[in-house]
Amino acid sequence: MTYSDIKKQIEEKKTLLCIGLDPDIEKIPKHLFSSDDPIFEFCKEIVDSTHDLAISFKPNTAFFEAHGYKGWQSLEKIASYIKEKYPEIFLIADAKRGDILHTSKMYAKAFFENMPFDAITINPLLGKDVVAPFLEYEGKFVILLGLSSNPSAYDLQLIQELETREYIFEKIFKYGTWWGTENNIMYVVGATMAYKLQQIRNLVPNHFLLIPGIGAQGGSLEEVCNFGLVDNNYGLIINQSRSIIYADTTEKFADVARDKALEFKNEISKILEEAKNKRKKRTRF
Repeated sequence: MTYSDIKKQIEEKKTLLCIGLDPDIEKIPKHLFSSDDPIFEFCKEIVDSTHDLAISFKPNTAFFEAHGYKGWQSLEKIASYIKEKYPEIFLIADAKRGDILHTSKMYAKAFFENMPFDAITINPLLGKDVVAPFLEYEGKFVILLGLSSNPSAYDLQLIQELETREYIFEKIFKYGTWWGTENNIMYVVGATMAYKLQQIRNLVPNHFLLIPGIGAQGGSLEEVCNFGLVDNNYGLIINQSRSIIYADTTEKFADVARDKALEFKNEISKILEEAKNKRKKRTRF
């Protein structure tokens, strides 16, 4: 999967939507428990009902790992299913791995060789050693945790160094540009941090940003797009999870999920069209 492939999907589907697959066993519709693998069946139905409305799916590995060996089987099954049936989809492993060099090599092998993920989220706290093994795989992306939405992000990410007055999160974006390019590195930015997006775009003007936190966590789609969209290259992948996948718990859950995904897709399409028209006006003068 390349930068251009993602951009092409955005242009064809007129959306930036990524759907997070967070299969909480306590929230999965009860009728699915008659199957051998309710987690897989739940994710499969969500994917089948929404694949044409999204450019990406993002399984959160914690919701699979919590079930041990069977959970890993479910993760492998849904990842393989998505890439076999919908190969154009950008498939993200939301795994938040981050360890020393030889351990990172094993993580890279697990997600990029043994499973067909196009990208993985990484905690870059340990530095380049964490990232380097993943960058050896052509056509794969590392998504660095850049600036998150959780309240305690202020405990570390928004601390400034005394000498340079540089925030910790700014270092992550800067170092990422040294380790790779927009063709193999992206960043996570929480939607509630939209006010920092202009600052972030000064550091990474063309990189894709994965944006969680719209809606339930208080993030604004309009603000994120206003400050984060990149002319012609888009540069945003906007995640929605619970508001779509748990919108209903009956046997119609997949249909309701599609309705919610379509609502969000239409909101994004409108914003993209407005941005396109603004660009056209600017080029006339």
